[in-house]
Amino acid sequence: GIGPVYAAGIVAEIGDIHRFKDHAALAKFAGIAWTKHQSGNFTAAHTHLIKFGNRYLRYYIMEATNKVRMHDHEFKRFYDLKYSQTPKTPHKRALALTARKFVRLVYALLHSNRLYTPPKGE
Repeated sequence: GIGPVYAAGIVAEIGDIHRFKDHAALAKFAGIAWTKHQSGNFTAAHTHLIKFGNRYLRYYIMEATNKVRMHDHEFKRFYDLKYSQTPKTPHKRALALTARKFVRLVYALLHSNRLYTPPKGE
């Protein structure tokens, strides 16, 4: 698991989960979103993470995601897939994309007030 320190840090920095309308709003609050570069019909495929957001929450989420990907097979498969698809800075980009998946999980668990139970067979 992610351990009590990361879990407490994530919950403390998020506060009331109901102030976020969806997981995308939570990710943006944490600074795990990408800038948009577009002009006319062109939209850039590879952009940088935004430079604002709650840096403490971003730290806790990124570190927790790094731990989760080492122990949870679903997150490891997702990370490995994104790592193989990314041409530049594959670890950083794959970890950020996996962190977005982790944010969706955290949002769903906190919103429904449930504990995470890993799938059987892991």
